Amino acid sequence: MNCFSKSYLKSLPRDIRLKQRYRAEKRFRAYGYTAIGIGVFFLTALLWSIFSQGYTAFWQTSITLPVKLDVAVIDPQNRRDKNPQILITANYPVLIRNALAEKLGIAIDDYIGLRELNHMISPSAGIKLRKMVLDNPQIIGSTQSLTVLAGADIDSAFKGKINLTVSEISRKISNRQIKWMYKLAAEGSLYKAFNTGLFIFASSSRPETSGLGVALIGSFYMILIVLMFSLPIGVATAIYLEEYARKNRFTDLIEININNLAAVPSIVFGLLGVSVFINFFGLPRSSSLVGGLVLTLMTLPIIIIATRSALRAVPISIRSAALGVGASKIQMVFQHVLPLAAPGILTGTVIGLTRALGETAPLLLIGMVAFIANYPRTLMDPATALPVQIYMWANESERAFIERTSGAIIVLLMFLAVINTIAVLLRRRFEQHR
Repeated sequence: MNCFSKSYLKSLPRDIRLKQRYRAEKRFRAYGYTAIGIGVFFLTALLWSIFSQGYTAFWQTSITLPVKLDVAVIDPQNRRDKNPQILITANYPVLIRNALAEKLGIAIDDYIGLRELNHMISPSAGIKLRKMVLDNPQIIGSTQSLTVLAGADIDSAFKGKINLTVSEISRKISNRQIKWMYKLAAEGSLYKAFNTGLFIFASSSRPETSGLGVALIGSFYMILIVLMFSLPIGVATAIYLEEYARKNRFTDLIEININNLAAVPSIVFGLLGVSVFINFFGLPRSSSLVGGLVLTLMTLPIIIIATRSALRAVPISIRSAALGVGASKIQMVFQHVLPLAAPGILTGTVIGLTRALGETAPLLLIGMVAFIANYPRTLMDPATALPVQIYMWANESERAFIERTSGAIIVLLMFLAVINTIAVLLRRRFEQHR
């Protein structure tokens, strides 16, 4: 505001100036409410788009059938006692298809109908039946109740994800399959159940058999590594810089580099992990250990900066009082200053962990985007992570993977909510003991 405006305002009566100030405050408050409203609107739209598409991923369509374990199909020459391999190579999907055909009244010579029936059942059904027979060969020749997963298109149609009002040419499910689906549902043979496979299945090319099992284990391993390395190293570094290091050019250079590292794009840490941990140290690609170390490097600057801010927030009088009663500097730091700074340190740690849990770019560079079908038993085994699994599912062409992608995002948000809730509870506990 120039001098003329200031002199003009001063020349106005006091009540007019007050009204102008009140109007300015109301405008500023309105701007604030508008900004908050826009933020809440976009946040609501984002959460609605995720939950509206992903909540159905926690339910999976299943079909229960009485399957006749025909000896003529499994072991026509009765050689299973001498050659157990016969039970492995049997055509179990045919048994399941025949059971479904018999239930729906489809003739065996209706080849088009039988082909459509095959698409109603997940390919994993044959594997499940084979395991049942291998575990107990005595059931061969009997009729067993078997619950199998429905095919991806049937699952999407039963959940209302496919528009069934369009012409048959424009959808991936035929009119006969729709009729059979509703008939099975009316009889109670086709139904939706909680999708435990979303949490225990490994990666698969089929949407109905794809799960987050490997990604959950890999994320747990990496977060554990990040917590084990970044927290003690970050806190120790912050304590040294804040309480012990002398202020000189060297420490100034360290502080500048730490602040710069906190703003470095995460993909740079992925390049660093490839060059150092994989190429130089020879650690296995796609392993949880490499992923955890890369995320540790990325998280360290955040924890150091947050810890230093928490240490600075502790009043100088606490340090002076501790030293005045005869405490050593180590006792002063670890018995007086550090407990008071614990809530701030915890906040910085949670921020670093949540950022590490949601990172994708550095993990892509170290090979954690590979298709991994086996659970990682150790830190050196190939694994993937939740954000990488979301990225992989988002690139799939199958419609059902869209539902799986949103469901995985919901699981990731639940993990973040759990971590933040634990942090809030711990922070309150630390604050109560001050």
